[in-house]
Order: sequence, then C-alpha cells, then structure tokens
Amino acid sequence: MALQSQASQILDLVKAAGASGDLIVDQGQSLSLKARDGALEEYKVSSSQILGLRVIKDGRVGTAYSEATDTDALKSLVEQALLNASFAAVDSCEAILANDAVLHTDDQLLCPDEDVVIDAQIEFALTMERNLAAQSKVKSVPYNGVQDNVGERRIFSSAGLSAYSKARMCAAYAYALVEDGEKNAMDGVGQVARLFSDLDLEQIVARTHKNCLSFLDGTPVASGHYDVIFDEETQVQLFHTFAMMFSGKSAKDGVNPMREKVGQGIADKRLNILDMPLNSTGFGYSLFDSEGTATRSTPLIVDGTLASLIHNSATAAFFDLPTTGHASRGPKSTMGVALHQLEIVRGQSPASELLAGEYLLLTDLTGLHSGANAISGNFSFGASGYLCRDGERVRAVRGITVAGNFYEMLRKIAMIGDQQYWNWERTALMPHVRFADIAISG
Repeated sequence: MALQSQASQILDLVKAAGASGDLIVDQGQSLSLKARDGALEEYKVSSSQILGLRVIKDGRVGTAYSEATDTDALKSLVEQALLNASFAAVDSCEAILANDAVLHTDDQLLCPDEDVVIDAQIEFALTMERNLAAQSKVKSVPYNGVQDNVGERRIFSSAGLSAYSKARMCAAYAYALVEDGEKNAMDGVGQVARLFSDLDLEQIVARTHKNCLSFLDGTPVASGHYDVIFDEETQVQLFHTFAMMFSGKSAKDGVNPMREKVGQGIADKRLNILDMPLNSTGFGYSLFDSEGTATRSTPLIVDGTLASLIHNSATAAFFDLPTTGHASRGPKSTMGVALHQLEIVRGQSPASELLAGEYLLLTDLTGLHSGANAISGNFSFGASGYLCRDGERVRAVRGITVAGNFYEMLRKIAMIGDQQYWNWERTALMPHVRFADIAISG
C-alpha cells in the first residue's frame, strides 16, 4: 500500500472518531563503515520506516507510533493514539493547523544522483585509516568512519497538508592518537557533502595529523583573564549549549531566562543572530517544520536586542503570537521547538584587527553539558587550543578551564569578524567572535 494511501486511511479513521490529526512518516537508508588496523571493523547497511501519529480530540493530545504498515497495524495506531489522548489533560494551545499546503523539496539539490559503488566507499574508509596510521608518531586511529545516509520525511494532516523532503548526507571523519615518549595527544576532523565524490580523504588525513602533532607540547597558561576566540567548531557548540535562550517552549514552561526580555538589549549592539533554514548550502536546510509550516528566516538578536523566540503553533498560541515555523517532533516524540540553522551575521572587523595582540584560540571544549547551566548561563569547561599573538600561534595550550556566564559574555564582545565559516557538519554559519576578559584557570 502506497504511503499516500496509508496516510489517507489513518487520517480517515482519525476524522471518523471525531478527532483531528497529523502523521509523520520518516524513512531512511544508511551505510556506516569503520576501519581498524587496516581491516573493516564495521559494515552496516540499514533501512527504516516509522509512522508517528498525533491526534487531538476534545482538546486532549495523544501520540502513537508504528513500524508496521498493514491494515491492522494502521488501525491499531489510530486506536492507541486516541486512547493516549483520553488520558491526557486538556491543552487549549495545541491544535492541528488549518494548513492544506503541498510542499516538496528539490531532490536534485538536496539528494543528487551519483553513480558510486560500495567498494569505492569501503576503499575510502580503509585508505583513510591506513594512511593516517602511517603518519609519524601516530599510535592508533581509534575513531573513524564513512557514512552515506538518505533520509525522507512526509507529513500529512487531516486539514489536507502534504509535505515531503528528501536529503542525502555523506560524511567522513578520523581521530588519531599520537605519542612522543610520555607525551600524547588526540584530535580529529570531519567532512560532509551531498556527493560522496566531494569528500577529500587526503585533507582529512593531513589536517588530523597536523592538529595532533601541534598539541603534543601543549601546556596550561597562567591563570587570568584573556581575550578568547572560539574556532569554527567550539563556537557553534557553545551557542548550541545555550540555545534554550531562544526556546518558546522553555519560555512557556517558565524556565527560559529570556522569557521577559523580548524587545530588550541582551548583547553587544554589533551582534545579529538569525535562524536561516532556507540556506541550501547548509545541512540544516528545512523547507518546513514538523507541523508542516513553511519556514522562513527568523531574526533572533538584532543589533543586540532579543527580537524573537522560536515557536511551534502551541507555544505561539500560548503567547498569542504566530508560529515561527520551528516545531520539532519525531515519530516517537511529542512536539517541541528547535532551531534549524543558526547564523551570526558577519561583523566589520577584518582579520588584521580581529587577531591583533594576544588572545586564546580555543579549539576543543570538554564537559559542555555537565559544565553548563542554561538557565543561569554559568559554565565551566575543560579546554584546549593555542595562545596566539597577532594571528600567529605561539604555542599549544592544554589542561585549562574556561569559566564564566554566557549571557554576560554576549555583552563582552570585543570584535566580530568580517568572514563567516561553517562548522564541519554545516549546521551553523558564523564569523569568529572575539570575547573580552574571559576567566581562564591554568
């Protein structure tokens, strides 16, 4: 039975029960390869399909999911969702949107055709591990992998919505352990691309080896306050750790410290942050959210002022606002909110200004989740990186702790670079930001 027919059958049963509903169908095919000591350690090919139903009846919301698609399973899916709704409290904010749009992503853009044989992907994984293991001082390559994933999502609703997206992601990564006497260090890099042929094996090997060697002689710096620049990876990690500040769901639940600050200045006036789901060069591209609402650019911080929180239809209704198109739901989960693709607008400082004088460049953070309190903004992370002067790396730095308050840091911006960079997973686009007066413990 075709998915469209299955969806119609499910939603007809929902409507016949006097309810409304929407259905998410996620499908995926994935290849995962890992190498160890010159041999293939993992060769995993998998496929999946799961249906997730949300129903609303008499103001009560119920969800259920199924991996089976026979007639009895579909009937049971509806019955279970309705039963779960009967035990739920009334929620006047959550509703199935009156949305009968037909949305479809461009397969040639997000899932381009490519004639690639699995033997070539296996050889890539083996060669990457073998070439990296052959580099000087490399003891082992404990973490590496090659992936080729295709994901599809369909959303149907009792209001007539039909939304479809399909995307491919090819990825490769490698982490090496290097040793020199009693000194050791481990680091790694990764790449993503729509086409497997766009992955650059030699670049992964060369960058991983160079990064590892550079950290061998790393030592702590003296405790004190430093200007700090987070690199392309750690800056994204930092902002994502405190992404709750933009959540309409956490505001509705009363735990977002920014709940009452929309329209107020919360950061340096040069800081501008947006969510840009329609930038198709990123892998956070989203034509629609998990309710099927068409997405758009959403300004979050404009000239240092908190411009908006992100909302699904329920959190928006709670605050008497329109949805921003940030509903997040999997087939097995209830509805929340999530950013699509964070972007910090480029600033005015060229590299000659941004990198002038002495500063710390942090390239690795540890303990992000255990060391951060998103409500208070306080954090304390282990960190590694480089002590730099006028754009040159003076020496490697390891074994330090960076601590402070993220929300206060947003007001301690010294400069914002005039060039933007993707993180390696291409989920966020940001310039380098130089933060002033950050506490470092050596």
